[in-house]
Amino acid sequence: MPQAEEFIASGRRKTAVASIRMTAGSGKIDINGRSFEDYFPTAPLQNVVLQPLQTAKAVNAYDLFIHASGGGPMGQAGAAQLAIARALLQVDGNLRGALKAEGMLRRDPRMKERKKSGHPGARKRFQFSKR
Repeated sequence: MPQAEEFIASGRRKTAVASIRMTAGSGKIDINGRSFEDYFPTAPLQNVVLQPLQTAKAVNAYDLFIHASGGGPMGQAGAAQLAIARALLQVDGNLRGALKAEGMLRRDPRMKERKKSGHPGARKRFQFSKR
């Protein structure tokens, strides 16, 4: 039996990391061994993950096996979005223009700012008392 072609890519967002295996199939999406709808229960999170597939008009063309770790649901959804976009580029390089125009090939560099010593938070300062 010939091995189906498999595309592997990874994406990151904040502290979340997602690695995916993409194969030609019927549109089944599996995240950490759970179904897509079960792992991302809200529509906005599902839309973030599906956006690259909708841009490429390949929503039911590939089976995705995603391993996501770290961060929260929104970070993991953003990481999965970048990974899917990178995998789609491996499939068809002509999709670069469409994905780039939607901003899906750029890793979001925003990270949580670190807490500074002598202060209660990253930017917050202790209350000033004149007397």
